[in-house]
Amino acid sequence: MVSLIIILHVFVCVLLILVVLLQAGKGADMGSTFGAGGSQTVFGSGGAAPFLTKLTTAVAVIFMITSIGLTILSSRSAKQSVVEGISLPTPKAPETKTPEPSPSVPQPKK
Repeated sequence: MVSLIIILHVFVCVLLILVVLLQAGKGADMGSTFGAGGSQTVFGSGGAAPFLTKLTTAVAVIFMITSIGLTILSSRSAKQSVVEGISLPTPKAPETKTPEPSPSVPQPKK
């Protein structure tokens, strides 16, 4: 179930990015004044603005629903912290060595 929502969420994220990038900016109306508006007749006389605005709204709502759904599902399944699962190595006790006897230095004879 979670995998399906994650796949849908990623698809909606990419679709939302593409829809936002397809929208014309506010400066695009300036070009239509000088005759550049003829290229937008595919979507009708109003251009693509109403269609893309509705599509953006729909995709944004789906994005929010999947985000909230993933948050709820992840909070229910998380019973412990991620940090609690980490096991730290136990420190070793320092080794105690018996000191080696120092070599006896022969005393000079008198």
